[in-house]
Amino acid sequence: MVKSKLINNLAIKLLPHRIWVQVGFLLVWLDPARLRLHNICGPVFHCYACPLATFACPIGIIAQFSAIHVFPFIALGVLIVTGSLFGTLVCGWACPFGFLQDLLAKIPVKKFTPPLWVGHFRYVVLLVTVLLVPYLFGEQHWLFVCRLCPAGALEKALPDVVTSAIAGNEIPWPNAIKITVMLLFFIGIFLVRRPWCKVLCPLGAIFGLFNRFSVFSMRIDEDGCTRCQKCHKLCEVGLKPAEQLNAPECIRCLECLKCPPNAISTETVFDHEPESESQTKRPDSTNTDS
Repeated sequence: MVKSKLINNLAIKLLPHRIWVQVGFLLVWLDPARLRLHNICGPVFHCYACPLATFACPIGIIAQFSAIHVFPFIALGVLIVTGSLFGTLVCGWACPFGFLQDLLAKIPVKKFTPPLWVGHFRYVVLLVTVLLVPYLFGEQHWLFVCRLCPAGALEKALPDVVTSAIAGNEIPWPNAIKITVMLLFFIGIFLVRRPWCKVLCPLGAIFGLFNRFSVFSMRIDEDGCTRCQKCHKLCEVGLKPAEQLNAPECIRCLECLKCPPNAISTETVFDHEPESESQTKRPDSTNTDS
């Protein structure tokens, strides 16, 4: 279909410039116009306590609403609409915290790929720290997600420490748990590509649930695939795209589109073509001219 080819060709053209797309989105999230639209929920993992945050963090909003026993209709609606349209494409191309991990991953340190099953911890984080603990114990519990969040530590706590030290004021040190999480994050980021996204991100866990039926999707041409497994080496999260396309763990960085056979492509739910006559009508090998 022409529409499908246009979307796939656009993805292929943008892929070498993904870092600049991420920079463009970063400018949106970092509030250069000082709008401070914290009454609007954004679709990315970004601490809205940060001095440079444009929108509210969806995970923080859901956790806080859980603490006061109010259903977060708008925040959940934003995530459902975004997930239904794009799945985890947001993670691979728009998330500022994912972008930070991508930048630090460029430091030439040998990295290892954890097993895929560790990605199930994302749902543990979502269920426990975002939903159950806030609902049962409120915001003051040490397992409340915002008290553990590395984004909050990097974007709010660390700048507060630095600015207070420069100004000569009393330093507002973050709690020991947040410092520990931040240190573990910094260690992990040099050893594993996108450790937060792979193992702990509750927002990625939500978006991953939409990957198999979102409007934007990935497809593989089984006939065109040569089983060369080059896409396996290209995958940034350790998946086997030829076998696990649209898996919940995929961040849709689209690096697998670089696989030389070009069997993997992007599509939308509107691009499925009916089988052509050549596919549905096969010649009858028994009816041959004598």
